[in-house]
Amino acid sequence: MTNSTNLTAEDLEFLARPLHGFLSVAGGTQPPQPRPVWFEATPEGTVQFFTEPGSLKLRRLARDPRASLVVAAPVGERERWISVAGRTTVETEGAHDLSSRLAARYWDLTDPTRAADLAGILATEQLRVVIHPETVHRYVY
Repeated sequence: MTNSTNLTAEDLEFLARPLHGFLSVAGGTQPPQPRPVWFEATPEGTVQFFTEPGSLKLRRLARDPRASLVVAAPVGERERWISVAGRTTVETEGAHDLSSRLAARYWDLTDPTRAADLAGILATEQLRVVIHPETVHRYVY
């Protein structure tokens, strides 16, 4: 396992794949309860995802802006995972563009059902949450 404060070129290549990230946010009386999310690692080395304004994760991030995202290689591949942890910012711009890019990465948008699902997302207000890495842990076996 190696640790750093930045994502490497190899990390960014791995994170560009259509894998689910498991998001944990700090705060609350309950232990963290990771949730799968779509995400995008940016060339600047941040990680971002979108969510609705009233989501529980946003309410928790308002109390404590720390979060982590863990991404693992699927079964059948050599073991590999990356964990990114840091403070978050909530951005009002760019969420619909992000959701469109991620939908194209995770779904077949020629499928009318998936195209309608994306239209539903785009019809609602979305916010973009950015994790600014303070710690990056990675493991490759």
